[in-house]
Amino acid sequence: MRALLYRDGVRLETTYPQPQPGQGESLVRVKMAGICNTDVEITRGYRGFSGVLGHEFVGLVERSEDADLIGQRVVGEINCGCGACLYCQQGMHEHCLNRSVLGIAGRDGAFADYLVLPSANLHIVPATIPDEEAVFVEPLAAALEITEQVHIRPTQRVVVLGDGKLGLLAAQVLSLTGCHLTVLGKHPEKLAIVGRRGLETAILGTAEVVGADVVVDCTGQASGFALAKSIVRPRGTIVVKSTFHDDDLLPLSPLVVDEVTVVGSRCGPFKSALRLLERRLVDVASLVTAIYPLDDGVKAFQQASTKGALKILLRT
Repeated sequence: MRALLYRDGVRLETTYPQPQPGQGESLVRVKMAGICNTDVEITRGYRGFSGVLGHEFVGLVERSEDADLIGQRVVGEINCGCGACLYCQQGMHEHCLNRSVLGIAGRDGAFADYLVLPSANLHIVPATIPDEEAVFVEPLAAALEITEQVHIRPTQRVVVLGDGKLGLLAAQVLSLTGCHLTVLGKHPEKLAIVGRRGLETAILGTAEVVGADVVVDCTGQASGFALAKSIVRPRGTIVVKSTFHDDDLLPLSPLVVDEVTVVGSRCGPFKSALRLLERRLVDVASLVTAIYPLDDGVKAFQQASTKGALKILLRT
């Protein structure tokens, strides 16, 4: 099969071995996949991964022990637990001590004709959601995880830092809580996407924003946390969504003095993300910059790595 690999560089192979499903797994023919900032960070050293990239996808189930899944259009949760460790036994397979992660750790990903995932990880996509929107389920679920972890009240002041793909998704999700929300970013054209939905936006450095109850760092940069700390009020909460290859040592004393709560936030609820898309409560179509065929995957990845690009999709 064709596969977009990272091994000392990104390259397309046309004779890569097709994966074979094991017990409890399904073979999925990928229809469309999205390039995420995490994919770009992997090529800069994040997680030390080599293999087939990609974890945001929509596809068709071709083989499965679960007959009800065969022929269904699906998206899939990316964390694959062992089922036996302490965390799996507590229902936290995303934190499994022995987990593999689609296209990120120990498991080939979605930038290929086929992928394999545990059948339990798969979610059927309603017919009303097109492929170009279904491919956003994974990052939209990650945005929803914020509200799973932190109770956002309508009376609270909330700031989202970053106008990239995840920041814009997080802003739309948080706006549904009715909170006083401000999105800070560097790019007027990106901020305009949520501005058209009535959200308050500002260019970083042009407006003084302080005293926020909750600050969500979606910058993807180590400097984002320091900025969040300068904005959050004492006894406020910082939600960290950013992952990157170069973790700087954080100054912890100011967090102690101001009694700030720091919440790491990663993957989230797929069923809720599908429901938001089905009910047209979020706009993901505006986040698509370009769609490339998989054969042009290297070129697509180059564009995804450039400043200013939002979502780049791959069609198989």
